[in-house]
Amino acid sequence: MSTGNLLPSGKVTVVLGAQWGDEGKGKLVDILSQEIDVCCRCQGGNNAGHTIVVNNVKYDFHLLPSGIINDKCVGVIGNGVVVHVPSFFEELANLEKKGLDATGRLFISERAHLVFDYHQIVDGLKEVELGRGSIGTTKKGIGPTYSSKASRSGIRVHDLFHFEQFEVKFRTVVANRKKRYGEFEYDVEKELARYKELATKLMPYVRNTIQYVHNSIKENKRVLVEGANALMLDLDFGTYPFVTSSNTTIGGVCTGLGIPPSKVGKVLGVVKAYTTRVGGGPFPTEQLNEIGEHLQSVGFEVGTTTGRKRRCGWLDMVVMRYSHVINDYTSINLTKLDVLDQLKEIKIGVNYIYEGKKLDSFPADLTVLEKCTVEYETLPGWQQDISKCRTYEELPENARKYIERVEQLLDGVKVEWIGVGPSRDAMIHRP
Repeated sequence: MSTGNLLPSGKVTVVLGAQWGDEGKGKLVDILSQEIDVCCRCQGGNNAGHTIVVNNVKYDFHLLPSGIINDKCVGVIGNGVVVHVPSFFEELANLEKKGLDATGRLFISERAHLVFDYHQIVDGLKEVELGRGSIGTTKKGIGPTYSSKASRSGIRVHDLFHFEQFEVKFRTVVANRKKRYGEFEYDVEKELARYKELATKLMPYVRNTIQYVHNSIKENKRVLVEGANALMLDLDFGTYPFVTSSNTTIGGVCTGLGIPPSKVGKVLGVVKAYTTRVGGGPFPTEQLNEIGEHLQSVGFEVGTTTGRKRRCGWLDMVVMRYSHVINDYTSINLTKLDVLDQLKEIKIGVNYIYEGKKLDSFPADLTVLEKCTVEYETLPGWQQDISKCRTYEELPENARKYIERVEQLLDGVKVEWIGVGPSRDAMIHRP
């Protein structure tokens, strides 16, 4: 599928999750990356999960930018990402086994913070501390690493290349974690020996990515930014504390790559045709019934990173309007529309009602959210297979009405891309 001139040079194009993650961002990035020069990750770590199917081969991405599936595209892991080096090389090896060669075209920011195994141990210990307030973390050590970064006790990629200083820092931070959480099993000597080897192996990948991305924009290369997680998991704007540890919004793109706002061009919001979420936290349109089970089963809703079943519910336009206010989407990619094929009726959550009044936005207070009821609109289903449709006109009338109603409820933002199946070509572009 050609993207034509959809990705203007001289500006970055951004793909962001607009719900609670798992919207299918990787597939849009894969399609767009066929004609881009640089694909960047700006935040998160290997807690992210993007699945791409090309020629019946499934590629799972966690830390690496999924745009590198295009052999002419350079992948950049920005300063806002937290990097678990062993997982980086493991993921790279797994992709190489499937024929993907990223030699000479994958760079990591020297300013990115490092995730260590002790962060992952602490992740689990923090969950135990929270008890009933557990947020359902992936236990990849992401939160504790961002905590270290914020408290100015983190270790960055460039520290590895001054190993004597690195060793002192490393021993100090581990000792401090044991003071905080008590003694836990962790072989410091073995870890130091492993990282001494990894430092040499990692060095060819390390760059000043801020300057690299800046130069790419200046040279009118096409630069795509691939967001991880999604708006409702943002540390500031999501359903706090049931969120991730970074800024998953357009602001995180600027801080996570060193890009000024003036260089941001198109912002593409990826929205599942229904709503899913992994882990704990509020979910107003969740369907704990046969509808939820149908969406989970037909949509194969299992987390790429966690392997956990995703919670499922109707499309929530209160979330979407709130998401658009923050990210100002240029257009929308509506994914997995085909999962709704068999349903006789389809509902859309259009408003939250609290104490008899309609809320004007998504509430910050989760105790308020728990007491909200959802006002739904019911639309007729199309009850036919749309997976072979490749133009908007080929879609059944009721499918088009559903899409157009979503646009109306989202202040006229256009649904530009429509996913009708898992493969690369099962995407309708609506110029």
